[in-house]
Amino acid sequence: MSITVTPILPRFGAEVSGIDITGPLSEESKREIIDIQNRWGVTVWRDTGLNDDSHVAFTRIFGDVILAPKTRGRPRFAHPELFDASNLDADGNIVDDEHRRLTNRGNRLWHSDSSFVQERAAQSLLLCHEAPNGGPTWFADTRSAYDDLPQAMKDKLEGLEARHCYFWSRRRAGYPYTEEEVDHFPHSVHPVVHVHAGSGRKALYLGAHARDIVGMEREEGRALIEELNDWVARPDYIFPVEYRPGDMVIWDNLCSYHRAGDFDEFLHRRDMRRTTIRDPQAPDSGEGSVQAMFTQASQADGRIAGRQDTKS
Repeated sequence: MSITVTPILPRFGAEVSGIDITGPLSEESKREIIDIQNRWGVTVWRDTGLNDDSHVAFTRIFGDVILAPKTRGRPRFAHPELFDASNLDADGNIVDDEHRRLTNRGNRLWHSDSSFVQERAAQSLLLCHEAPNGGPTWFADTRSAYDDLPQAMKDKLEGLEARHCYFWSRRRAGYPYTEEEVDHFPHSVHPVVHVHAGSGRKALYLGAHARDIVGMEREEGRALIEELNDWVARPDYIFPVEYRPGDMVIWDNLCSYHRAGDFDEFLHRRDMRRTTIRDPQAPDSGEGSVQAMFTQASQADGRIAGRQDTKS
């Protein structure tokens, strides 16, 4: 059976079917899947039959897997590669934690995973185990958005770099960090426009973690970031994906933004598990850079909450 690709937008996003990805794949099939992902940026796979084991195994065809940050308390998964994108605790109960809810609200801002560290994320693979009616993930095409920019704006962006900070997006989501506090947290620096290696096309690389433009006055730089993020989020470049158990979406963080859709997280269970691939072209900033960032965030959030476990 051959792989079937059904485009979602003319230049971005596709549903993929016609191949069993629960077991070992031939080198030819792996190459074809990678080529499809490089072309479309976001691929949707329905009723995959994947479990935690096969999810992690399939992920490895794309490269080196980033280990998920450790969470407080008992982990939900045996695999350290699985990032918990749910609203559930280890016992399967809906989490009653305002700080985790604030984090989830931050996920509803347009962003690229891990842009806040130098060792960026490439593909993310999100598998649905349980989902409410509604609560989609939205995706945005940063390559076509760049292609369609006026030439004057492309010229303006040439050579510019942006500073990204995880705590900046948390502040925007409602965490009570001050500007001065965010100044003292780690930042990463990335080109505003880069070449997506898998396709050879240029793409914008900003999103909610982008805080400042290097060499610009803060307000001028933020106005430019906001203008570009709004441009990427225009209707021509975006689409939502709704989930049923067994569905998976793969997105390339180096040529797309994404954001979580709205649902009532107090009433509805959502069990989503994500694996993430390290950008092979990024400088190696040391094993665990993403985990270290989330550990620092947990400690900072604990101080805000008045918790005593800020060393965990």
